[in-house]
Amino acid sequence: MGRDTPMTVPAQHFVNAAPLRGPFEDHLQQAVFALGCFWGAERRFWEIEGVFSTAVGYAGGITPNPTYEEVCSGNTGHTEAVQVVFDPASVSYTELLQVFWESHDPTQGMRQGNDIGTQYRSAILTTNDTQQADARRSLARYQDALHDAGLAAITTEVMPLDAFYYAEDYHQQYLAKNPGGYCGLGGTGVSCPIGLDVNAKSA
Repeated sequence: MGRDTPMTVPAQHFVNAAPLRGPFEDHLQQAVFALGCFWGAERRFWEIEGVFSTAVGYAGGITPNPTYEEVCSGNTGHTEAVQVVFDPASVSYTELLQVFWESHDPTQGMRQGNDIGTQYRSAILTTNDTQQADARRSLARYQDALHDAGLAAITTEVMPLDAFYYAEDYHQQYLAKNPGGYCGLGGTGVSCPIGLDVNAKSA
């Protein structure tokens, strides 16, 4: 299970023609989020002004370059994830965190709605210490908001990114290629307060 050879993906983003793979320009930063089925999650992020490129893949597991079938087996430990390449001069990491929290239900453990399995668990995979601190701060603040709304405890994992493995080419920008395709993305309806805190935004 797993392999040394990375998945072959298109050179360009189907929606905005940006590169899918790095290296990216120095002024751009990368973030990785897992919030259920990655088809709808990726679309949510590519629609944000200031996001340069997005790609779907697998993260948080133990096997290199897994296939979709291997991830779905539950034996790789990976979750379906979205890599977001963004310009911090136009959109902050904190603002991306707000979108992350409000776009899914982070209290459901190994599922999102009708999608059940380890690959659908919620996670924030951070690329540096600043992201780690911002992610944990945002979790605490959103937990307070969910508690006030009478909802359960957050199960989202917050951990440093070990590796992001690109998913197969047919998964990339899937809902742009298949507008009628499945999207199970749905939030709790509780607003995340961190986007209003200017001092908490990452540069």
